[in-house]
Amino acid sequence: MRRHTWLIGVLVGLVAAGLLLAGVALAGQTDKGKSIHIRFSTWHPPMSREVRTVWKPMLEELKKRSGGRITYTLYAGGALGKGPEHFDIVKNGLSDMGYFTATWTPGRFPLTDVLSMAAWVDSKALAADIGNEVYQKVLKDEFKGVKVLELNGCIQAFLWTTKPVHKLEDLKGLKIRTPGGMQTGYIKALGAEPVFMPLGDVYLAMETGTIDGLVTCPPLVLAFKLYEVAKYGVKATFGCVSEGVIMNLKAWNNTPPDLQKIIMEVVGNPFATTHALDKKTYDQMIKEIKAKGVKIYNLPPQEEARWFKRFQEYTRQWVAQLEKQGKPAKEAVIMYSKIAEAHGTRCVAVPPEWLQGK
Repeated sequence: MRRHTWLIGVLVGLVAAGLLLAGVALAGQTDKGKSIHIRFSTWHPPMSREVRTVWKPMLEELKKRSGGRITYTLYAGGALGKGPEHFDIVKNGLSDMGYFTATWTPGRFPLTDVLSMAAWVDSKALAADIGNEVYQKVLKDEFKGVKVLELNGCIQAFLWTTKPVHKLEDLKGLKIRTPGGMQTGYIKALGAEPVFMPLGDVYLAMETGTIDGLVTCPPLVLAFKLYEVAKYGVKATFGCVSEGVIMNLKAWNNTPPDLQKIIMEVVGNPFATTHALDKKTYDQMIKEIKAKGVKIYNLPPQEEARWFKRFQEYTRQWVAQLEKQGKPAKEAVIMYSKIAEAHGTRCVAVPPEWLQGK
């Protein structure tokens, strides 16, 4: 009797296990064929080079590689909120995926400002390659609650003004719009007064004389038509903002594994995927800005060294401040510099003695 009862129990267990395995297999098959719709948000203007040559082609590539299982709606130009709000727009689920700028929310991603250090970076694909490596090694803890798909330090920014600037002394007292991050410290170190304001307000502020210039990258000079009010540029790299593509964590977790793989292949470096905003395009943008009547000045080596020496001093101050908070800022600076060098470029704001182990 006991043996009979035991056999029945085993049989019931096997049947239950079989049903469970069948259910898992069926769920896997269902999940594998599942389609998703991505709401993608960016603050870039709808007709900007970024939207036309990066975001739309990137989203189309997701659709193509997934065989139509990934569809999308693109919200550009701050349709869902202002630029500084884009991290929370994605994190809170107003959009599923989006492009955000960490530097526009001072103090929220303090260590990530390392990606905005002054370096000679003339393509977004290069910026993403460097940024992704630094993220994996020291920045992960600053982005809890979202899935980071890529992180970059943007393309090098220059100084754009309403009056000629050829040397340090010309900057004294000028009011310069800063995007935040390292650039705020650099502007102050050069003797000018940093002013933080949304990029969309810069045109009118320069036109009315409220500010004398700004620090930003060439694509945004074109996207916001700033060449109409900033008739002078100085080609000395200020680095740029720290930004990237993130995905809502719930949306990511609800995405089938095979589609997650496609997303990482395409969005892990969207600029390499789309071949947009590369060095060739960067050089073309500089030509376009010059054609608009903007005079771009190249600093002589001796004057350039004066500027970069002040950038390096600011780096020392920035590191000291963050290390008081227990953050590995010096380690992040040295790592950023070494990764940048490994990718064939140079960070001009790192104190040279740090690279020698001093």
